[in-house]
Amino acid sequence: MRLAPKQIETFRDDFTYSNSPEAIARFPFPFPEDEYRYSVNIEPHVTPGPAGSAFEFLFDIDEHYLSEMAERGIVLEENPKRCLAMPHMDLACWDLIERAMVSLSEDYPQWFSLSRDGDRWHWQNHLLHIDDEFVFGDSASLPQPPMEYIGRQLQGDLALLDQRDGDLFLDAGIVTCPADWSLAFDAGMSFKEWHGPVPLAHEMGVFERALKYLTAIPVGSPVRRLNWTLTVNARMDTSPETYPEWGHERTGITAENVGEKLHLRVELQVLDRMPRSNALLFSIRTYLISFDDLCTNPDWARRMHRVLKTLPPELIEYKGLSRYHQTAVDWLSRFDPLS
Repeated sequence: MRLAPKQIETFRDDFTYSNSPEAIARFPFPFPEDEYRYSVNIEPHVTPGPAGSAFEFLFDIDEHYLSEMAERGIVLEENPKRCLAMPHMDLACWDLIERAMVSLSEDYPQWFSLSRDGDRWHWQNHLLHIDDEFVFGDSASLPQPPMEYIGRQLQGDLALLDQRDGDLFLDAGIVTCPADWSLAFDAGMSFKEWHGPVPLAHEMGVFERALKYLTAIPVGSPVRRLNWTLTVNARMDTSPETYPEWGHERTGITAENVGEKLHLRVELQVLDRMPRSNALLFSIRTYLISFDDLCTNPDWARRMHRVLKTLPPELIEYKGLSRYHQTAVDWLSRFDPLS
């Protein structure tokens, strides 16, 4: 079932964000096994996928759309540098506009519409009350720069990776809900450079295999993977820039508030080749679910316990879980009769 966007909720201060039962049912739970280890867990992002699922379309629009767009606006007002595009990425940004507008208007015609007469386009986003006519390829005809314009209308973070010399470079993006990384810091870095802090994977050769695979992705064959971590409170923006606002929250998890405050944070990462620029779109769609809601599914609760219980120390530290890891494992043990 396709979930219509509901009224704006907050990802900061009073944290009014919540998931409906339908949103819980379609949550992209990331663990196919009882243990988690780094791997090149990439699969084709064939669309349309299962009806109503997070994998149905290239861009997933759900009940949190208005809330996430409001949060994006707040973050960009606080720090406009969360959106950037190097001059040579202009064509890639227009690639993204076309990919997004065509996909949204075809997949969600009740909310988005697009008409084209040569280079003259008419775009309507009925959810955000946007009605714009512009000339495709002419940035001056848009109310904001291309990356910001379309980025303010898509859930999740977006990066455009320039491919050259057999490598990928993070040269454009809009990143307002990252899991402890910074676009301003990583901008211009190569694929291996921005993955430098990740433990274990380098020794396993994961990134070498991943890079070889990603640089060979052709136009029209997007792929996806799921990534995960844990977040205290329903906070979307856990960037280094805002660490003073959320870092201390990691020390506030107790046996009494785990279910309410601790959230599984899952990223649906999609990589899609752009046809004109040959850039690679890297979209990072973030989903949050509290442990209380997650544990309404007994299978998820049991597996979550086993995954956290067997997580290597290096990953516990890298994902920032060390202050509350054991508390979470103990709390989840009640859902695992064999623990």
